[in-house]
Amino acid sequence: MVATCLHLAGFICSFIGWIGVVVATATNDWVVTCGYTITTCRKMDELGSKGLWADCVMATGLYHCKPLVDILILPGYVQACRALMIAASVLGLPAIFLLITVLPCIRMGHEPGAAKYRRSQLGGILIILLAMCGVVATIWFPVCAHRETTIMSFGYSLYTGWIGSALCLFGGCVIVCCSGDAQTFGENRFYYASGSSSPTHAKSAHV
Repeated sequence: MVATCLHLAGFICSFIGWIGVVVATATNDWVVTCGYTITTCRKMDELGSKGLWADCVMATGLYHCKPLVDILILPGYVQACRALMIAASVLGLPAIFLLITVLPCIRMGHEPGAAKYRRSQLGGILIILLAMCGVVATIWFPVCAHRETTIMSFGYSLYTGWIGSALCLFGGCVIVCCSGDAQTFGENRFYYASGSSSPTHAKSAHV
């Protein structure tokens, strides 16, 4: 029972974390840039935000973004962080699917517990890989961006990426290390035999 609860907790953390990584990948408010103080930049309409896909200017009543479409002139760190975040988002699809199929409420025929255990371990490993891609990208980007311009603060996209990656790392580790073994995944599989004192008498249970 404890292992099942840990597995569910790991799945929920992983799913929420993956959504956070996807949101961070799709939005551009990673770092807020300014050459002066924030008040001065607001007055001069020079307060900007920088992300994976666009550079934006946050003027009074205006939010204008310039898409970063020319891959050949983009800094290497932007392209690398793009690749890492896209890889993290894509890895989440098979990982979440595998983890859904091994939930206690899901039955796939007379599948043995060992098969569900292997899928659970594979899903957990993919979640950990997802988390590592997110961690590297969300740390690498602000460090390199700070070398190009003055960063005044971190944006909500970066915080979302950090929290999402941390949840995925925690959830993946729980699934891989704490959610039981092959025997645990088969513990709620009962089979019945007739010919005894009662046709519905439970003869044995795989634990």
